[in-house]
Amino acid sequence: MTELPADVCALFDGPNQAHVATLLPDGGPHSVPVFVGLEGDRIAFFTSPGSRKARNLERDPRVSISITGAEQPNAMAQVRGRVVERREGDAAWTVIDRIFHKYVGQPYPLRTDRVLFLIEPEHAWGQVYG
Repeated sequence: MTELPADVCALFDGPNQAHVATLLPDGGPHSVPVFVGLEGDRIAFFTSPGSRKARNLERDPRVSISITGAEQPNAMAQVRGRVVERREGDAAWTVIDRIFHKYVGQPYPLRTDRVLFLIEPEHAWGQVYG
């Protein structure tokens, strides 16, 4: 596991737009925007258990996440890693609500059909342009 640098952690702690890339069954890339957060030294995001990204991750846990600063769009980071834990139920909702609140200012409004993925970083870097 790679420890996330402080500048990368700062981006994941803020309400910044991230994109998660997973691998389709044919090996092609699949990238979608997600809300993200940190759960200890892991990156967390949530989705529907039947989503394309969830199905991709069940088959192949490798993932790449890119993120840019909402208030400083020239700040960015990329993390590659693997899903090492999947949470459902109350253990997931605590983290999902915390992540969602960071972006929207309230707990996640639906209480069904969500799963939380935790990613262990294997490679991480951040950069500010300009």
